[in-house]
Amino acid sequence: MKAPAVEVKRMPSRFKHQVPKYKVTRSDACINCGTCARTCPYGVHERVEGHNRARPPIDYKCIGFGCQKNDFYCVGKCPRQALSLSLNPMYETLGDFRWTADIITGTWIMAETGYPPRRTDLEYNVGNSGGGFDKLRFKFPANPPRVEKSEISTAIPLNRRNDGRPNVVISTPVYGAGMSFGSVSLATMISKARMAAIWNTFTCTGEGGYPEMLQPYDDHVITQVATGLFGVREETIQRVRIVEFKYAQGAKPGLGGHLLGEKNTESVARMREAVKGTPLFSPFPFHSVYSIEDHKKHIDWIKEVNPRALVSVKVSTPSDVDMVAVGSYYAGAHIIHIDGGYGGTGAAPDIAKKNIAMPVEYAITKVHGFLKEEGIRDAVTLIASGGIRTAHDLAKAICLGADGAVIGTAELVSLECVRCGNCESGRGCARGIASTDSELADLFDEDWATQRLVNLYHAWNVQLVDILQRFGMRDVRELVGRTDLLEHVDYSHETEPDHDG
Repeated sequence: MKAPAVEVKRMPSRFKHQVPKYKVTRSDACINCGTCARTCPYGVHERVEGHNRARPPIDYKCIGFGCQKNDFYCVGKCPRQALSLSLNPMYETLGDFRWTADIITGTWIMAETGYPPRRTDLEYNVGNSGGGFDKLRFKFPANPPRVEKSEISTAIPLNRRNDGRPNVVISTPVYGAGMSFGSVSLATMISKARMAAIWNTFTCTGEGGYPEMLQPYDDHVITQVATGLFGVREETIQRVRIVEFKYAQGAKPGLGGHLLGEKNTESVARMREAVKGTPLFSPFPFHSVYSIEDHKKHIDWIKEVNPRALVSVKVSTPSDVDMVAVGSYYAGAHIIHIDGGYGGTGAAPDIAKKNIAMPVEYAITKVHGFLKEEGIRDAVTLIASGGIRTAHDLAKAICLGADGAVIGTAELVSLECVRCGNCESGRGCARGIASTDSELADLFDEDWATQRLVNLYHAWNVQLVDILQRFGMRDVRELVGRTDLLEHVDYSHETEPDHDG
């Protein structure tokens, strides 16, 4: 199955000013001659006929000092010497070691254009965490077999049990993470569902219930049954093609969930069947599950309520995650979703993210290897999440042994999240993404957000196809478990990251 014919449309920022890497300054010496607008191929400058002054430069499109070697370098071409270029000091405040400013900016560009950035000044595939995916590189062969991009399939099946349930196939090996109504705005949830329908993949409701406005996208929505059982109803379980049990979240295993009372608005409380303004807690664990036998009863319940549904089991990554995965298979799960320690939004406490769960890159190889030893690897779909920031992270996770991945933060960043970490506090996100406050949630509409998400998935698919082509592969499933195609920079001759990721 080839990727669907997705319409990529340019979808610019909704803000007048982003956080650009460079600052292009136009002085009063400018006479609006239009030389910069005519020569810059990146669209930094715009000239409007009939206006005495040129518009302010669009800084975030500038490729920076590397442009000095080009004939079209605006600073050098300006006949009045009215332009100057400098680093933007605000850029250094954006992001962190894992989600660097370059990765955030690269994600914004992909969400706007639908394609990977052409700029060479951005390292948007590798962060500065000093470990994990940032230490892994692909070992591309010098002369791979020739494969046309049109021949490459990125589709993966989600049901490998041959149990008579539907053979659900998604067109790209990635789908949207669970984000509950209450933790994010309804516009965010709807946009994710619309994108999933366009890309023939899935998004997940999270544990906050199933808003009615998601019903047109039932075939592309995963409904979640979590420990708090908020909004869990048989009617919603019966509508979907995948039901996910969330036993733990990688970012905060053993802690359960917490929604502050300020975010529990009237509509959220109605959906969760709770009292408005009351803080809501999801316990850890399911108090009805203390064994694999109990786990199987849960899965059997879902299978009985919805005979066509696949069952996904989301677990964190403790040291015995391989045993948990095997137990989930024998309990009847179709999808084992392991969530590593760097998942979650700003609502997850750092002390949990940095000290409890195993990083997902270690968990993937551990689970993949144990499933192979048990002889059941081909009968289950292994999905990874918790730290998948880029298309290269996705491909590396597959090389380590996953069939595909779930992404959450990357989707939010495509909607112009700046990683401020205030998701859970007060009214929530100042940009309206992770907020239930009506004033903030109306800061963007579903059409804009849907196209940004569609564009991001398209850019990731372009990169994934490029990686497969460079390995001479025709199917993304050929990449699964190919750790021999990766190298660790600490044990190679490479000293600096490059754009090959």
